[in-house]
Amino acid sequence: MAAVYSISFSTLNQCSDRRLPVPSARSLASNFDGFRFRTSVFSHYSRVRASTFSSSMVIHCMSAGTDVTTVAETKLNFLKAYKRPIPSIYNTVLQELIVQQHLMRYKRTYRYDPVFALGFVTVYDQLMEGYPSDEDRDAIFQAYIKALNEDPEQYRIDAQKLEEWARSQTAASLVDFASREGEVESTLKDIAERAGSKGNFSYSRFFAIGLFRLLELANATEPSILEKLCASLNIDKKGVDRDLDVYRNLLSKLVQAKELLKEYVDREKKKRDERAGSQTANEAITKCLGEYSMQTGL
Repeated sequence: MAAVYSISFSTLNQCSDRRLPVPSARSLASNFDGFRFRTSVFSHYSRVRASTFSSSMVIHCMSAGTDVTTVAETKLNFLKAYKRPIPSIYNTVLQELIVQQHLMRYKRTYRYDPVFALGFVTVYDQLMEGYPSDEDRDAIFQAYIKALNEDPEQYRIDAQKLEEWARSQTAASLVDFASREGEVESTLKDIAERAGSKGNFSYSRFFAIGLFRLLELANATEPSILEKLCASLNIDKKGVDRDLDVYRNLLSKLVQAKELLKEYVDREKKKRDERAGSQTANEAITKCLGEYSMQTGL
């Protein structure tokens, strides 16, 4: 059994080991291979087609219809919506993420749900933590979700509702959602019903991360609680364990990479300050020598 509870989201940012090799942006992107949606041939990415959704399947954030959307078009939509340069440590992973999420988004069995939204919001916020501008961070989020023809506001609203709900739960009440009434409880019941029916539920790693976030906020740290929650939702726990292990590994590498970036920025700033100070001193010396020469007639 994977020990998914040994590291929380809040503590991961404080546990970087400087003795480990710090990954580059390219190596971080390669770690998202574990997040890739399973498909037979990568070269087929550009030929992914959006499926036709029945009216009963059209809910929050989902756009209905048969419009053909390729990965290239989704990436282009993102670049058109957000035109400012993004530092490579963030951009490399974002580009990898949007490809994977495009494949999830246009899978035949895809259906938006708040747990998926919570998982993505959690990943995004962890990835973009420490971004130079809060305004740009939000603008990138907006552009990213809109590029997938979904509603970024709905993502944030649903994620916040689930977080608030989870904070008021205990381990027992979290697992026992089926016996109670409420907006979130109804959402979880719908997921359980669809997951129990073949072909009506599309599991993803964002969904697994959303589940873990619920458990974390409810302080449900016992490994057995995840097993019970997965059983209640008709979700394969082995897959969830595997995906959470991948995510934990990615987060730890992101922490190291961001520390490297901060050290580089601080070092460059110090060099600039030193050069500016040296230039100012040289200018002052030159000025004094010039004044002395004028006074002495040299």
